[in-house]
Amino acid sequence: MRFSSPQRRSLLQGMAALGGAHLLGPALAQSAKTAWPTKPIRLVVPFNAGGATDIIARTVGEALSKRIGQPVVVDNKGGAAGILGTDAVAKAPADGHTLLLSLSTSMLINQFLYTKLPYNPQKDLALVTQIAAAPVTLVVHPSVPANNMKELLAYAKSHKGKLSYGSWGTGSYAHLAGAYMSKSMDADMVHVAYKGEAPMIQELIGGQLQLCFSSALNTKPFIDAGRVKAIGVTGTQRMDILPKVPTIFEQGVQDDAYSIFGWVAVGAPAGTPKDVIDQLYAHLREVAKDPKVLERISGAGFLPLMNSPQEFQQNYQRDLPIWKHLVEAAGARLD
Repeated sequence: MRFSSPQRRSLLQGMAALGGAHLLGPALAQSAKTAWPTKPIRLVVPFNAGGATDIIARTVGEALSKRIGQPVVVDNKGGAAGILGTDAVAKAPADGHTLLLSLSTSMLINQFLYTKLPYNPQKDLALVTQIAAAPVTLVVHPSVPANNMKELLAYAKSHKGKLSYGSWGTGSYAHLAGAYMSKSMDADMVHVAYKGEAPMIQELIGGQLQLCFSSALNTKPFIDAGRVKAIGVTGTQRMDILPKVPTIFEQGVQDDAYSIFGWVAVGAPAGTPKDVIDQLYAHLREVAKDPKVLERISGAGFLPLMNSPQEFQQNYQRDLPIWKHLVEAAGARLD
């Protein structure tokens, strides 16, 4: 079939238009973003108000609100070791308007600790960012004749059945690490669980306990006053608020149980659009540059991270078998 010049010109123009549309399609698809946020953000903290996690949530929430132009409402939904609040987020609409700010306890450890958990953290939550690492201090009563980790381990081993260690609850890091120490040293230490860190520290000061792992926010005043003795901190990096206290790792005791650390992190319901997660993380990354935010995080005894969703996932998978082993070694199981 032969076309006249006007017909040929028209056909070529049509083909060009179709080709252009074909090329523009992917570009338009890539540039399109889900409108977010379109309403206030509910930031669920699955613990009671006033604790270190709550302080971080309010600090980050306030800074995030200024960036996104929407209120960020902190919702303290405490109870059952973080299960109630975490489950509420896991079952919320996956639109980026309900977020979780929690600890590794509810986002990772509980799946090994509880026989019945209403959510599966690996399937029901999307990981956004680890705001901060949450190492803790290991402190002892002044009467314990040990000044470093190796001396404490030797003392525990030589005083089998005579030492007690505290925790802020069954399955907490304080419990798991203490149980690991007892088992690895064949020390037969007695575990005493408390409802929170404050009563645990008071019992330590009073001499009812010989040692415990606890947050720097709770132990620093008593370390400074000489009422408890700091043996070391967990993780592999010293804390800004306790720069003279060495890590257990740098003391040559490099067991995973002491090198690992908990964390404070942001999560969302599984199925939240990736571009919403990316937008949220981009804002949080900028929030982390605010000196006031960094000061609050460090002041609470945490180490700022604010890593990417991909880095969070990698860290999660790295830590998962270690926490599983610690729970199993402690023999801690809850209904």
